[in-house]
Amino acid sequence: MNALPAAAPAHDCPDRLLVDSALAVIDTEARALEALKPRVDGGFVAACRLMLACTGKVVLTGMGKSGHIARKIAATLASTGTPAFYVHPGEASHGDVGMIARGDVVLALSNSGETDEVLMIVPIIKRLGVPLIAMTGRPQSTLASHADAHLDVSVPAEACPLGLAPTSSTTASLVMGDALAVALLEARGFTEQDFARSHPAGTLGRRLLLHIHDVMHTGEDIPRVRAEATVTEALVEMSRKRLGMTAIVDEDNRLLGVFTDGDLRRTLDDTQLDLRRTPVASLMTLKPKTIRPDNLAVEAAHLMESHKISALLVVDDDNRVVGALNIHDLLRARVV
Repeated sequence: MNALPAAAPAHDCPDRLLVDSALAVIDTEARALEALKPRVDGGFVAACRLMLACTGKVVLTGMGKSGHIARKIAATLASTGTPAFYVHPGEASHGDVGMIARGDVVLALSNSGETDEVLMIVPIIKRLGVPLIAMTGRPQSTLASHADAHLDVSVPAEACPLGLAPTSSTTASLVMGDALAVALLEARGFTEQDFARSHPAGTLGRRLLLHIHDVMHTGEDIPRVRAEATVTEALVEMSRKRLGMTAIVDEDNRLLGVFTDGDLRRTLDDTQLDLRRTPVASLMTLKPKTIRPDNLAVEAAHLMESHKISALLVVDDDNRVVGALNIHDLLRARVV
């Protein structure tokens, strides 16, 4: 018997074939997404209404690849103003269904609409009186027929040339989930500030939530001297507090001016100046740039950048010095 010819090694595949394969996938999935547009219809509106009326949480469920997409949709909903979490349908049948309560809404994903693990928990959902939204590729499926609202995510073809691996179908489900999240976000009037509160560690969160009082130096860490202090005494204070400047204040701690590293360098150029005798008030910068403690930290960064300075004094409404910060404080807080 003649032996079968050996398959060509995968590494011998031409570059053009790899590129053509990738472009075919993108084209196929783009067509699948285009086909979604007519299906943003009454079913979509009904699903949105159920989720907007939800007094509990939106519970996502799905098996396999649909489960991965369900997890991502749950995360997107939760971060955009719709409390949501994922429950594995297999685990739900072994106790986790107790995570679903009256007042919740269930959004179940199944491309076939016949996934056993998902269908097994449908009667429990119904007994609880919890609304069910189904996202399937078959409007006539069992899951769709039991749903209070159905989202049709059927696709013309999977991008997998074998028609087996979920590709276009999972992309369509993901995009429909994003469409739900954004529609709900806008309906709720969700703002940048709301988003920042859901992402306190993210860049936007830091920019919108972090205030001057969160990053400034206070109390004994504020560099300050009285108006009668000498330049030498001001220099000692600057060296101790290491912010590159010191405030000059009166007896009531009201700001009179500031003496900075730049002022010091200019002072050292004057060989006739006696640093031990010259009052720092005679060399200070009057009316320095200041900021309030309740301002956003990002405003301090903008002020420093605009005026090419590296430190700021923080004053209250009576012009009393209550804090100080420099660019390094903003860098440590990752505001800049």
